Amino acid sequence: MSEDGQNKSQFSPPPARAVDLLDALSSGELSAVSLMQKTYDRIAQENPRINAICTLVPLEQSLEAAQRVDDARKAGQTLPKLAGLPLAIKDLADTQGILTTQGSPIHARQIPDVDSLFVSRLKDAGGIIIGKTNTPEFGAGSHTFNPLFGVTRNPFDPQKTAGGSSGGAAAALASGMVALADGSDMGGSLRNPAAFCNIVGLRPSMGRIPTIPKTQETFSRMAVEGPMARTVEDCAMMLRVMAGADKRDPRSLDMGALNTSPTLTDAPENLRLAWAPNPAGLPIEPAVSSVLGAALLDMQHLYPAIEEIDLSELKGAMEIFNVLRAAAFAEGLGYLYHSHQGKMKATVIDNIKLGLELTSDSLAQAEAQRASLYHGMTSLFDRFDYLLLPVTQVMPFQVELEYPTTINKEVMNSYIDWMSSCCILSPFDVPCLSIPAGFNPDGLPVGLQIVGRPGDDWGVLRLAYAFQQHTGHWQQPPPHTGEVPHGST
Repeated sequence: MSEDGQNKSQFSPPPARAVDLLDALSSGELSAVSLMQKTYDRIAQENPRINAICTLVPLEQSLEAAQRVDDARKAGQTLPKLAGLPLAIKDLADTQGILTTQGSPIHARQIPDVDSLFVSRLKDAGGIIIGKTNTPEFGAGSHTFNPLFGVTRNPFDPQKTAGGSSGGAAAALASGMVALADGSDMGGSLRNPAAFCNIVGLRPSMGRIPTIPKTQETFSRMAVEGPMARTVEDCAMMLRVMAGADKRDPRSLDMGALNTSPTLTDAPENLRLAWAPNPAGLPIEPAVSSVLGAALLDMQHLYPAIEEIDLSELKGAMEIFNVLRAAAFAEGLGYLYHSHQGKMKATVIDNIKLGLELTSDSLAQAEAQRASLYHGMTSLFDRFDYLLLPVTQVMPFQVELEYPTTINKEVMNSYIDWMSSCCILSPFDVPCLSIPAGFNPDGLPVGLQIVGRPGDDWGVLRLAYAFQQHTGHWQQPPPHTGEVPHGST
């Protein structure tokens, strides 16, 4: 039992995948109205404990939208792929007519007039936006808390963090409030919470999902949008809706292999995999390493050709990331620095200030170093098809702790150093996915990170699917915990 008397895991992973719910809606086995009511019932049951949904559209409004889907289906109309599926959007993305705060008191009453592009794509595909998922202030940090909505807790142990900055999305998925959710990721903000909450999170190749309305922000492009789900197949389906070129974003990619590749069930053969247990010399908690050691044995059953590497090619990548991240904060939030400092948390202020103080020489040096390391990293794909490494360096930590200050007695010098195992990959445009890899003895989940060459998003998903089908970690309750029945969502 946790300190507040609650069982650490009061839920068993929900059985209904998004693809199953959509099949039931399409066949008439399930109505959109019934699904919507059950979704709100589930939120009422779980959200007080988890605090994943920070803004919720009134039930009556969502039921009306669901009824329109049911009426159209009864009339024999051809409906889009996600018709009737409830969705919640991370509170960093613009949602027309729905409160969008970015976790900041500065935007406490902000209601956008338009949607971000990927939100409009989800709506065009028939998804019904029911609210927003919680995020740290301006998405800064991998622990989800802010002064407006408070802290988001881990469904596997409410005394632990759900990660961040897409912590609300991950917790909502893991606790069965929604079947699909979006995340965003600059330095691990999508991958870390996926690992902490036993779900799948894909940071796609740069440009796979256009960043409209942020196409003019050069340094902020290191942050990407991506799909999150309980299973790889759900994640892949959502990616296909969110992805695709847009002429307003010159760096956006077309669908490419997402439309032409073999199905997920057609497992790739004879892959050459590299395993980096301590990538670039980073410290990893023994509990994480223990779970991933067992996961590696599972992977070897599928692909015996696994070679251990040290990933020294990425030594120095954290320094590059820190410079580019500071530049992104100055670029995206610098206009608020002088007028609203009193309403920002100290870590956000520090990042903006650091970015504003960057010189042209330091930016040029970081870009030159990025180009050099990029060559070294991509050369690995001449020898290997995919890289495997830890998603997180630590297990989920207490919610009262802002961030881990040491790992294996090594001091973390900033509030993002402890998530370097994700940050070191972010400058290089490669697809990275977190897949459930097992639980520690306390019943807390661990994620395995799969990394592919630039543009190979579908290949990463296929490898992840093969691992998921072999292990089934996503649908297993954590060890030594009780279960309670789930609703149909």
